[in-house]
Amino acid sequence: MGRLDNRVAVVTGAGLGIGRGIARRLASEGAAVLVADYNAQAGEVAAADIRKDFASRAEFMKVDVTQKADVVAMVEKAVSTFGSVDILVNNAWGTLKGSSVGRLEWKTDAEMEHAFKVGPMAAYWAMQAAYPHMKSRQWGRIINLGSLNGVNAHPFSADYNMAKEAIRSITRSAAREWARHQICCNIICPAAATEAYRGFATAQPENAALMLRQNPMGRMGDPEQDIGSVALFLASEDARYLTGNTLFADGGSHINGVNWAPDLPE
Repeated sequence: MGRLDNRVAVVTGAGLGIGRGIARRLASEGAAVLVADYNAQAGEVAAADIRKDFASRAEFMKVDVTQKADVVAMVEKAVSTFGSVDILVNNAWGTLKGSSVGRLEWKTDAEMEHAFKVGPMAAYWAMQAAYPHMKSRQWGRIINLGSLNGVNAHPFSADYNMAKEAIRSITRSAAREWARHQICCNIICPAAATEAYRGFATAQPENAALMLRQNPMGRMGDPEQDIGSVALFLASEDARYLTGNTLFADGGSHINGVNWAPDLPE
């Protein structure tokens, strides 16, 4: 018997990175998983690997989380395919094409609007769509991905920071309002060796090395075993009395912050 037998999870951005790790960890304990991702190739592979590695039910759906209709259809797909939605993980993120790390005064309205849409608006739409199903069962788990970037106000990513802190805020509001229905809502701020991190480490090896030196554990987390296991805990009965919290799955980086400050021109 798995800890999540007979539970249904929806994980956005589950084709790669942290989302993939979380989807796999939930499936390893018996959850049926709807793998939602904009990247169809990665999403199809992630769902197929879950079916192969864990003999768990898993289906892929292409979802653009910046589109409300896609997000609502995603929840409806989970219900029609698996019978319910018990666990919702809002993890998807994608930067606006052509945007990059930059000073606040360089940021454009388009970058800010995109960040807000792909982050808190996508989470808001998904949470609203999942709520009646969780309420009817008087059981639910909402796990939203925040970021240490927002908590510590890392420089040169104001759009990302803003969006991630807004996600934390809406999660706490939902925790307060929906606790009466036994719906637990929590945030994970992760640090993991994802594809995006490896790209950053290649492009900025000195900054990446500095981040590792400042991490008390001296390493980046594994998306499945380190971050996915925290999500598994939050999704399980073990966390039934935990709501409105931010869990830092980051090897201790949040304790003193991370001094990530690449040189940029004025």
